[in-house]
Amino acid sequence: MLRNRILPTLLLLTFSLGAWGADTLRIGYQKSAVTLVLLKSAGSLEKRLAAQGVEVKWTEFPGGPQLLEGLNVGAIDFGFTGETPPVFAQAAGADLAYVAYEPASPTAEAILVPEHSPLRTVAELKGKKVALNKGSNVHYLLVEALREVGLNWQDINAVYLPPSDARAAFERGSVDAWVIWDPFYAAAEQQLKARTLRDGRAIVNNYQYYLATRPFARRHPQVIIALIDEIRQIGSQAKQNPQQVTRQIAPLLGLPEDIARIAVERQQYDARFITPDVADYQQSIADTFAELGLIPKPLQINDAIWTPPVAQ
Repeated sequence: MLRNRILPTLLLLTFSLGAWGADTLRIGYQKSAVTLVLLKSAGSLEKRLAAQGVEVKWTEFPGGPQLLEGLNVGAIDFGFTGETPPVFAQAAGADLAYVAYEPASPTAEAILVPEHSPLRTVAELKGKKVALNKGSNVHYLLVEALREVGLNWQDINAVYLPPSDARAAFERGSVDAWVIWDPFYAAAEQQLKARTLRDGRAIVNNYQYYLATRPFARRHPQVIIALIDEIRQIGSQAKQNPQQVTRQIAPLLGLPEDIARIAVERQQYDARFITPDVADYQQSIADTFAELGLIPKPLQINDAIWTPPVAQ
């Protein structure tokens, strides 16, 4: 936890360095990123960085894999995803850096079935059509849930769809189950009366990661440090007053407050720089996907961990 304890010292260093060299910070976000949605609305980051001549631009993505593709092609500098998308992106050669993470939120994702589905256990998914966003955090949830009951990946018929298309297929009955994260998960529970077959408890951590392109993190560490500090402040508000945060975020997500409240409360908040135990867990995910042949080669997660500079 040393790197987290040195944050105040790093921030003092930040403001002693003058101009940071970056003129634009391009952030990718998705609806599951409560902290980034709130930060965008607050405008505090823009004010903080404007003093250093840095402009902030925001781009919304439907999911983590699409966001990391934007990171890979240079469309954004920084973004937020679940634990699986960076593994697929690194395997595809993306020059990314893990910057920070949010604590485990295993109940913020789940395998869903329709309200009146005859399916009652994960074991009954054998031979069934299961919708998911390929390479997203729920990809790993499904792998582990199947493994828990003695099934292999080949035992199901995976249907790869982004969240909006997957929901439509789920509503039509074109798939038997849907693996999804909040706030789409909460919306399906409340609006479609979808039933949770299995959430992530006891099988996955469901960490959320903040990532940057390696060149941006290397050239502009002070921008990254300031950004993570702003995210931590927003996260503190979400922990201390979820009701107020729900009122703020519901219209930004286009969701009723009762649905937004569920999503807010199932997420954990306390952005921290990457620690060895978190890197080890991420390595276990990469190893699992390599063993299953879902990524083309083994990875070394530590090759992509960013370490903030320490004040001298």
